Amino acid sequence: MKTHPPRRILVVDDDMVFLDRLAASLQRRGHEVVTASGREEVAGLLRGFSPEFAVIDLRLDGESGLEVARTLRERLPEIRILILTGYGSITTAVDAMRLGAVDYLSKPADTGQIEVALFAGPSMAVQAESDAPVPSLERVEWEHLQRVLRDCGGNISATARKLGIERRTLQRKLQKYPPVS
Repeated sequence: MKTHPPRRILVVDDDMVFLDRLAASLQRRGHEVVTASGREEVAGLLRGFSPEFAVIDLRLDGESGLEVARTLRERLPEIRILILTGYGSITTAVDAMRLGAVDYLSKPADTGQIEVALFAGPSMAVQAESDAPVPSLERVEWEHLQRVLRDCGGNISATARKLGIERRTLQRKLQKYPPVS
């Protein structure tokens, strides 16, 4: 495991389990880590903490991680920002890069991948990402269905209406286990 000098890192995610695990993993690697779950909390933290790096989830509860990235970029122009998401798309990746993100990784990403993306720059991160297997079309579809289901509060009927498919078809597609990548 390649180690890096200690860095000040801000981690922003609304999934508290993921947030705590990533923060603990980064701290074990010697970094100073501060966590937040949204833009307002980040604004309050910036009064006493000046991060060099930020890891931000794209979809936060009720807001976009891109707005958090915009706020950070305005206050700290030199900060290196990494966007993480479980629901990646080319459009959001382009938006993240326009806001000055150094990279964009799909979840699940381990601490090593995050460090490569943050510290080594985009060229190294692209290589690390390209080594990962490309997800199957079935897996991408399943993840999209999960995102829309989450947006509809777990309501199968509302999700089916939003997607324009029959409820029973949606239920078949939402099998207990996701398709293998």
